[in-house]
Parts: sequence; structure tokens; C-alpha cells
Amino acid sequence: MSWFEAIVLGLVQGLTEFLPISSSAHIFIVSQLFGWDDPGAAFTAVTQIGTEMAVIIYFRKELWEILSGWFRSLYNADARHEPAARMGWLIIIGTIPVGVLGFLFKDQIETAARNLWLTATMLILFGVILGVADALGERVKDERDLTVKDGILYGLAQALALIPGVSRSGATISAGLFMGYTRGAAARYAFLLAVPAVLASGLFEARKIGEDATVAWGPTILATVIAFGIGFAVIAWLMRWLTTKTYKPFVFYRIGLGLLVMVLLAAGVLTA
Repeated sequence: MSWFEAIVLGLVQGLTEFLPISSSAHIFIVSQLFGWDDPGAAFTAVTQIGTEMAVIIYFRKELWEILSGWFRSLYNADARHEPAARMGWLIIIGTIPVGVLGFLFKDQIETAARNLWLTATMLILFGVILGVADALGERVKDERDLTVKDGILYGLAQALALIPGVSRSGATISAGLFMGYTRGAAARYAFLLAVPAVLASGLFEARKIGEDATVAWGPTILATVIAFGIGFAVIAWLMRWLTTKTYKPFVFYRIGLGLLVMVLLAAGVLTA
């Protein structure tokens, strides 16, 4: 991977991680369009550490309250009823599905799942699902209404993002909207829920960087730093956007991109 590739893919990662349009799909598609080697699941996982650092800084007050409340709940029975402590336990519960499924299907995720026909199909399918959820969701609940059942459902939705094209934020936000959460609440919990899973995945996959000539540590670090900076700006913009806007533009974008990729595959411009 060249330094120029790292810059471009870092920009792509930062721009697309928090929007419900699948960062892994965009990295895969952009690499194909430029004729670059597939950077692989390890590169994507490590650069996502950069965007998750943006989440940690943007939500630093909420995360500090959650962490401190959760630690208090370990030795103080009264603290277990505090909203912050409950959120900490719900994030742990919601992280279990993606951890288990990611471990069980890690080989398929790194090989068979990295197929552009599958990616394009998931872009379209989950674009439609997001559109339906945004249109039909009651949007009356916030984070205080989270239950263990909701945490598990959020976690199962997040696990679907192991398939390129699904989108971690898109799947979890769709689940939240279907369960009646507001657009902002669904997005906030989706971003907070992703922190432990993405950091764990990035650290686990980091050992593979530099094992072959495709991806080296230098370009990967550069891409990660760029993804952090761009990702912070995007998450700040998106949280403001959701106060008055819908997810409809992202629905149309996903469907349009998925169809375009299918056309390019059929024409031989891209290869699966």
C-alpha cells in the first residue's frame, strides 16, 4: 500500500464510518475502482480504531459517567440502579453477539464475505430496511428506556455489520428505530455500543499488519490518524443533522450505490 492509498482510504474511512452507508463497503469499492489491492479486513479494523477514538472524545463526558457508574455498580448495590451503570451493563450485553459471531466466522469474514456482489446486495437490502425503519418507527424512546432485551437486539443488529455492505451504524440505528427510539437516541447508543467491539477487533487484527507486502504499519497509522480527524467532524455534523432531518438521503445513496456497483460488476469494470 502506498502513502497515497493510505491517505485516500483514511479519508474514506473517516467520512463513512458513522454514516449508515458502510465504511467497509466503501473502502472495498474505492480500492477496486483505483485498481489497488484489497487492503483486507485487518486494515479496515485497525483504521476503525481512529474513528472510535473520535467517538471516545466526542462522547467523553457520557463515557466517563458510564465507566465510573459501571465500576461503582461492581461494589455498590445502590449504584446498579443508576442510568449510567445500567448503560454500561447494556453496552457489555450488546457487545457479546458481535464478539461471539466475529470469532466463530472470522475466516469467512476475511474471505468469502469480501465479495462485491454480496456487498452491493447488502447496500441495497439494508438501505431499504433503514428507510422502512425511519418511516415506521414511533421515535418516542430515549436511552433511559433501554432494557436488556433491547440491548440484545441492538447487539444482534451490530453483529450483522460483520458482512461488508451492511453498516454497523446503519444496522444498529435501524434496530433502534424499529424498537421506537428517536433518531438521535438510536444513533448515540449505536456509536457507544460500537466502542468496545471496534477497539477489540482493531487490536486483535493489528497483529496481521505487516505480515505481507500489501499493508504496512506506516500507511496504516497514517490512514488511522486521518480517519480520526475526519470522523470527529462527521460525527459532530451527523448528531446536529439528526435533530431536524431524516435518514432518507442515506437510504437513496445506499440503493443507488448498490445498483451502480452491480452495473459495474456486470460490465466488467469491477470484479467480485
